[in-house]
Amino acid sequence: MASLQQYSITDFSPHLFWDTDRNKLDLNANKAQIIQQVLEYGLLADWLIIYNVYGLESIAETSSKFRQLEPRALSFIAALSGTAPESFRCYSTRRSIPPHWNFSRNDRDR
Repeated sequence: MASLQQYSITDFSPHLFWDTDRNKLDLNANKAQIIQQVLEYGLLADWLIIYNVYGLESIAETSSKFRQLEPRALSFIAALSGTAPESFRCYSTRRSIPPHWNFSRNDRDR
């Protein structure tokens, strides 16, 4: 695992933090936010940064506490870490009203 001094928030893709002032983000203090943004919207280079900074076990542990995580990102981190998807909080915590663009197979069968 690399030290935090080797990386900064500017090393990540610019599109990841469109909703946040990048100058106020800290790799240690905003760990959960950074991990979630990279899992959902990041490129391979972004994934390699968080992997080097936090390590796979820490990423899996942090993401297991998220209330919401895209199904694709959940499947990715569950498969990579060897963790059952059911052990992630976001697996059992679903939105009561799903977004209108969620056209999964189960929604079409209703």
